[in-house]
Amino acid sequence: MRHNACIKFITRTLAFGLLLIASVAIAQSLDEAKAAGLIGEKNDGYIGLVQPDAPQDLVDLVRNVNRQRRVRYEEIARDNNISVTTVAQLAYARAVEATRSGHLVEDASGRWVRKP
Repeated sequence: MRHNACIKFITRTLAFGLLLIASVAIAQSLDEAKAAGLIGEKNDGYIGLVQPDAPQDLVDLVRNVNRQRRVRYEEIARDNNISVTTVAQLAYARAVEATRSGHLVEDASGRWVRKP
């Protein structure tokens, strides 16, 4: 029971934290890039470029968002005495739930697939 409560707390904290760390401009750009199929949610809890030859501004956006996620994952891991990898895995599961239909997510084998 304690484990489930911990997972729920971490998931809620993670969802709230992810919303807070991105500015409105970044969130809009991120959503636009996701809608265009340029980036997606990677199975490691971070976002990734779908095409490796993306423009530099998109590369910078991905790096910035992932840097912010990493900082937040580290805080959550430290506060809950769990690994950053565990937090990132929980974040991925939550991100897939929150991903809009038609946007890209990376499956377990590393392939980009559109969410139904």
